[in-house]
Amino acid sequence: MIYRFLFYIVGLFIISFGVALTIKADLGAGAWDALNVGLAETIGFTVGTWVVIVGAVLMSINAILLRRFPEILAIATIIIIGMFIDFWLKFIFDNWEPSGLLLRFLLFLLGLIVISIGVSIYLQAKFPLNPIDQFMMVLKEKLKITLMTAKTIGEVLALILALAFNGPIGVGTIVITLLIGPFIQFFFPKFEHLFKQMSKSH
Repeated sequence: MIYRFLFYIVGLFIISFGVALTIKADLGAGAWDALNVGLAETIGFTVGTWVVIVGAVLMSINAILLRRFPEILAIATIIIIGMFIDFWLKFIFDNWEPSGLLLRFLLFLLGLIVISIGVSIYLQAKFPLNPIDQFMMVLKEKLKITLMTAKTIGEVLALILALAFNGPIGVGTIVITLLIGPFIQFFFPKFEHLFKQMSKSH
């Protein structure tokens, strides 16, 4: 249980770092992150606050569609990741604006890899899914479609909302949408092996 919690927290911390890097690279953030940035710039509040608000709305939609009470631990996930994203954007990268296309591209690529590693670590804990991932599972179950189709529907929905709120949509958004799955697929077995090794040693 200690290792599960450790992988959970470390994974979320790493995910938030990757998200902050893709936002700072300004080549287009992931659809849900672009929505949160757009809401923060249009309405106010921090990006992390919108992570929590959007997550809470999605949790409510998931609970209604599944006709069951929202996952309490999923609330903890969105609060923690919201706080971590604000930590990076407000305290670490606040006054830093990377210049030059090459640097921004490298930052973006690093952010994409870091998010994939973070997701691969956090999934080892096998705690309740974050609301975005759960929404994907709900769509798959309710519409009787593949996981990839459900993921795409969720991303397109977030993309439309991000565009409505002038979120940072760009070529990077398309790259993240296409590559995040294969990247996670590459890193997941490695951290699964590490998790099993650490669990066995104690």
